[in-house]
Amino acid sequence: MSGCIVGWSHSKFGKHEDDDLESLIAKVAVQAVEDAGLEPQDIGEIVLGNVNEGFSQQAFPASLVLQADDCLRYTPATRVENACATGTAALHQGLKSLRARDSRFVLCVGVEKMTALPGCDIGKVLLKASYVKDEANIEGGFAGVFGKIAELYFQTYGDRSDALALIAAKNHKNGSVNPLAQMQKDLGYDFCRNPSDKNPYVAGPLKRTDCSLVSDGAAAIVLTDMETALKMPKAVAFRAAQHVQDYLPMARRDILQFEGCARAWQQAHAQAGTSLKDLSLVETHDCFTIAELIQYEAMGLAKPGQGAQVIEDGITGKTGTLPVNASGGLKSKGHPIGATGISMHIMASMQLLGQAGEMQVADPKLAGVFNMGGTAVANYASILEPLRG
Repeated sequence: MSGCIVGWSHSKFGKHEDDDLESLIAKVAVQAVEDAGLEPQDIGEIVLGNVNEGFSQQAFPASLVLQADDCLRYTPATRVENACATGTAALHQGLKSLRARDSRFVLCVGVEKMTALPGCDIGKVLLKASYVKDEANIEGGFAGVFGKIAELYFQTYGDRSDALALIAAKNHKNGSVNPLAQMQKDLGYDFCRNPSDKNPYVAGPLKRTDCSLVSDGAAAIVLTDMETALKMPKAVAFRAAQHVQDYLPMARRDILQFEGCARAWQQAHAQAGTSLKDLSLVETHDCFTIAELIQYEAMGLAKPGQGAQVIEDGITGKTGTLPVNASGGLKSKGHPIGATGISMHIMASMQLLGQAGEMQVADPKLAGVFNMGGTAVANYASILEPLRG
């Protein structure tokens, strides 16, 4: 175990017209420290996860966390970025600080303010997470990138529109009882399956219900070492935390294999001494429904091309043998990029401590988290467990 989560805070995801980057950061930073039962002066290091790339004019945001409380002034603060896996990259930086004994308590904050830009500009910003030399001209922005992946998957394994609709419907149903989710509405399978004026095709076979949302939001976690965490009111331990980075160009990889995702899970299980059957739930990176489908295969739930059977059999439903995205996932909860990885770890921690309310799954022991940047380029897999049973 390399570190423990001992406090957190999570804004509602969605459109925050009255908040800018600074106010989103300040709210969750203060609340996370309070949730851990600490004072601001107890924090030894701050790591901010924020992609930006044009979402905000503020391009040097690390010190904005200090403005949450005057007692944070002079605390070391660093911004990290790794596309849509930026939040987990911030947590990994915090875990490294703990291992080096540079700090006893690390505050990790993830944030994104996306909705201030027009939709066409948002698409241009998101496409910077692709290999611009080859992929920037794909129609439809990043949705177009995953639309191409879906088209190739369908060409290789057959039309899987039914499975994608089942994934979308599952995640919207789960998100309907998540008070922090951007879209709290059970849309149902028929709506997700059938194109309509309210659910048009966006890119290739992907409809609007296959795509995650443009979101504002922030989330924060306080990390500490295991010895310290044993004395604190609540603690969730990292039994494993693995990072695998793959090639950026899709042309250099078999894009249907998500090999970086598979390797990250393999390394996480090796570190934790676990296997897939030991997990009670998973929060995975469903930026698009096709991504969740392929991640079923990469994590070992199904062989290549057979992920549809997993969702059709109800395995990943809330009452299935391995609930996936009981929070609603990115699809329903929202996807403020820099905040997403931290949010996923909070959702998993809430489950493990029995604090997930109506989202709660039955008797969880171990939780897996997979946060992905780009097209399975940045791959982070975590295995979490309560420090005290």
